Amino acid sequence: MKYILVTGGVISGIGKGIIASSIGMILKSCGLRVTAIKIDPYINIDAGTFSPYEHGEVFVLNDGGEVDLDLGNYERFLDINLYRNNNITTGKIYQHVINKERRGDYLGKTVQVVPHITDAVQEWVMNQAMVSVDGHKEEPQICVIEPSATGEQKTKPTQNSVRALRGLGLSPDLIVCRSSTPIEMAVKEKISMFCHVNPEQVICIHDVSSTYRVPVLLEEQGIVKYFKERLDLPIGDSASNLLFKWRNMADRYENLQKTCSIALVGKYTKLRDCYASVFKALEHSALAINHKLNLMYIDSIDLEQTTETEDPVKFHEAWQKLCKAEGVLVPGGFGIRGTLGKLQAISWARTKKIPFLGICLGMQLAVIEFARNCLNLKDADSTEFEPNARVPMVIDMPEHNPGNLGGTMRLGIRRTVFKTENSILRKLYGDVPFIEERHRHRYEVNPSLISQFEQKDLSFVGQDVDGERMEIIELANHPYFVGVQFHPEFSSRPMKPSPPYLGLLLAATGNLHSYLQAGCKLSASDRYSDASDDSFSEPRIAELEIS
Repeated sequence: MKYILVTGGVISGIGKGIIASSIGMILKSCGLRVTAIKIDPYINIDAGTFSPYEHGEVFVLNDGGEVDLDLGNYERFLDINLYRNNNITTGKIYQHVINKERRGDYLGKTVQVVPHITDAVQEWVMNQAMVSVDGHKEEPQICVIEPSATGEQKTKPTQNSVRALRGLGLSPDLIVCRSSTPIEMAVKEKISMFCHVNPEQVICIHDVSSTYRVPVLLEEQGIVKYFKERLDLPIGDSASNLLFKWRNMADRYENLQKTCSIALVGKYTKLRDCYASVFKALEHSALAINHKLNLMYIDSIDLEQTTETEDPVKFHEAWQKLCKAEGVLVPGGFGIRGTLGKLQAISWARTKKIPFLGICLGMQLAVIEFARNCLNLKDADSTEFEPNARVPMVIDMPEHNPGNLGGTMRLGIRRTVFKTENSILRKLYGDVPFIEERHRHRYEVNPSLISQFEQKDLSFVGQDVDGERMEIIELANHPYFVGVQFHPEFSSRPMKPSPPYLGLLLAATGNLHSYLQAGCKLSASDRYSDASDDSFSEPRIAELEIS
């Protein structure tokens, strides 16, 4: 096992996660088995109880782990499935050590930070690094580790960061410099001189139009050859076909001409990282059909009547965005704030026949909106917002105790069974009888009230294996009106776009019908077309290749 530590002592959010993911992706393209571990300093056991404004979105893994959003980058770049223990927190380590002390594992010794906490970190990393993450049951050969930043800003950041690293007894093998424009050779040589590394050990990554370009820039600066020599890896001097496909994808992204505008109506729109995986899933799907994504963030409160009274300009700007959108997405969330605006956006999409996708809470609200406006159940509501709702259309799940918030939801990968062959989403998934996607919710559509919907064109086409939980809704006589209880964005990959998101983009660009008529053929290869035009004849749609 070889370990690669990606650290930086400047501030959070400068790109260490993308660099770590890119390094892993390059080494995987060389034929190596790669895993990744993120180490966070906070006392929280996991990211599950964070406000989205605190650390961005909570990323959910197959095993139900609620983790830092950087693990989403690792999964997307490396096309692997990580586990909750791939995200280490101070809280997890201390809990682990204290549990061992309570069991008497330390045989009466005084438990201290050194050596017990430090040993626990090392053991955790070494044990988790050996867990297979690619489905082949073979141990990884490389583990990329990213410790979290200190959070304090410094002057002369590169030199100070290296000095701090050396103070811990570590010397950098590579220094990756992030800059707004390409770094001149003189600057590179200065960094080399003051940080006591060779010039070829200074890698320069300037701002690029998309993160897909970062692995390409790293590879062009000889990183494969360096890792081969430094770690004695059994690989060639250059990356394989996977990186060639990645380079083509980056080229295509930069040459896209046609744009598709999607309105994301949510309550955490002030920080884009709150919907990082949703944005990526939309981007993957847009790229697959040769469109550039124009994602318009709309704070759902701005669509409500109270905003019209208090701030008419903001109200009209929000509605103007919604009216321009070629598709509408209402993502997951918690709490009553902003739900009225989301309901209005859903009603707009349904009545104006604008393609719509509802995720988790977005699906639940779509059911409530339909019940109120099409079934005349004006008191339909969720017990999350109104515990004593006269028509409890969405209810809390009895096995999930709301007393403790951490880890008490229905989490992780679950099976959804299609109840009919006449389903758009079933066709988009490849006409399979069931799918498995990741969940994160405490509330569900009330199964005792669903019979009334079927007569009015809203069908519950996907349910759990017991037929008790409603997982997928589809509205007939509409270009694309779909809601899912799960979070398909967590499984989307750059070369394997999520089917619900792909359906939304296809419908928004007017190509869904032709794509379905062509049989939704997905190829095992990934020979993306280099064309950037938006012409989609039926034969071309049939050749849309995603792998």
